[in-house]
Amino acid sequence: MKHILLAEDDFDFGSILKQYLELHEYTVTWAKDGKEALQLFANKKFDICVFDVMMPKMDGFTLAEKVIDIAPETPFVFLTAKKMKEDKIRGLKLGADDYIVKPFEADILVLKLKNILKRTQKSEIFDNKVILIGQYEFDSVNHQLRINNDAQRLTEKETTLIHYLWDHKNKMIKREALLKDVWGNDDFFSGRSMDVFISRLRKYFKQDNNISIESVRGVGLTFNVA
Repeated sequence: MKHILLAEDDFDFGSILKQYLELHEYTVTWAKDGKEALQLFANKKFDICVFDVMMPKMDGFTLAEKVIDIAPETPFVFLTAKKMKEDKIRGLKLGADDYIVKPFEADILVLKLKNILKRTQKSEIFDNKVILIGQYEFDSVNHQLRINNDAQRLTEKETTLIHYLWDHKNKMIKREALLKDVWGNDDFFSGRSMDVFISRLRKYFKQDNNISIESVRGVGLTFNVA
């Protein structure tokens, strides 16, 4: 059974959501605020996290940043009653796999979690060997990108994205295909999130001039490795 960390300060909503997720055969640990959630995360292993954005003691965004520092490979989803575009973009920039606005149908959340976990499991089916990408060593199991004495820790999304680009290197990747395969959909906010992650990868690979990510506006991109 997959283990979910649920951080939700609304007692009635959190109680109902916990019961509903358990009915769908998930193990759920429920934290009533962000600080409690962080303490739980630091001491247990979770398959996925569901964080309310507005919580006492520590908000969901801050919680997610700290969770990434501990275990960047763990996927997470934000829940919020706020509909501001800026908040959704901020969440996706952090690497959230989704951003769900309340009220929502619980079935929708269950479906999204199922799809995210399915993609995560696919990303975990990597060879245990280190892949050489130009001058870089890509360790997809330990979520690291290394060159010389520098090691960059990678989030689960960054690891999946690099592996996808490597599998499709030196050929045009259509934007819609990349979004659907890595993000699960090709809506506006996922597109913005993808643009942020591509910018990050350009910085990660900048020490090797034989590696580049070239974009063609409105079409797609190419991961060039000489």
